[in-house]
Amino acid sequence: MNIPEGKKVYFSSDNHLGAPTAAESLPRERIFVRWLDTVKEDAAAIFLLGDLFDFWFEYRQVVPKGFVRVLGKLAEIRDSGIPIYFFVGNHDLWMNGYFEKELNIPVYHKPREFTIENKKFYIGHGDGLGPNDRGFKRMKKVFTNPFFKWLFRWMHPDIGVAVAKHLSVKNKLISGEDDKEFLGEENEWLAQYAKRKLETKHYDYFIFGHRHFPMEIKVGPESTYFNLGDWISHFTYGVFDGERFELKEFK
Repeated sequence: MNIPEGKKVYFSSDNHLGAPTAAESLPRERIFVRWLDTVKEDAAAIFLLGDLFDFWFEYRQVVPKGFVRVLGKLAEIRDSGIPIYFFVGNHDLWMNGYFEKELNIPVYHKPREFTIENKKFYIGHGDGLGPNDRGFKRMKKVFTNPFFKWLFRWMHPDIGVAVAKHLSVKNKLISGEDDKEFLGEENEWLAQYAKRKLETKHYDYFIFGHRHFPMEIKVGPESTYFNLGDWISHFTYGVFDGERFELKEFK
């Protein structure tokens, strides 16, 4: 991917729209839409690194109610010709074609390599990677099981969505408590994961979400791990201008 002169590539993660309630989430959705309106002016591409929604499940003919502002804005930006790439998170991993068909936005279920202006990027949500994150690793085995998804699909959406939203907000195995503080460079498991990846291949940047804490950690002589933070407490995002990557706060 080449960046045209005057353009930039933007990265965002962890909005958790819909949590803890639709009413409380709405102001954050409006802020994020304002951010999208701002960056579309010079965006060469936009990467969304998961947990845009606090819960998402695609039935064959039904998707969760709400989020019309952000979905409409993404459709507008994509229709204008700006590429958008979406990586599922642990809260919106049950995507199955809606973004591709309705918004023309590719969806990735695993981390992926990108080369942007000759810089090697390794991009993903970050859930289930590294030596920690044990709670989610246990739950993911259930959530990604085809039989469990088949059972859930047969629940009436009013019941299934209500149950899932309750679990998403309340169950700490899913939502997690570890994202509230910085663990230290040596204890951040995504940084440890990045260091192990560097043993077999060079990357200039590792870009993840999931931790809800904006951070920049050198993981090699010419390699840096960035966590994008969130749109709940920090309102932070990443931007790459072709030469350097940096974290910024949307005020």
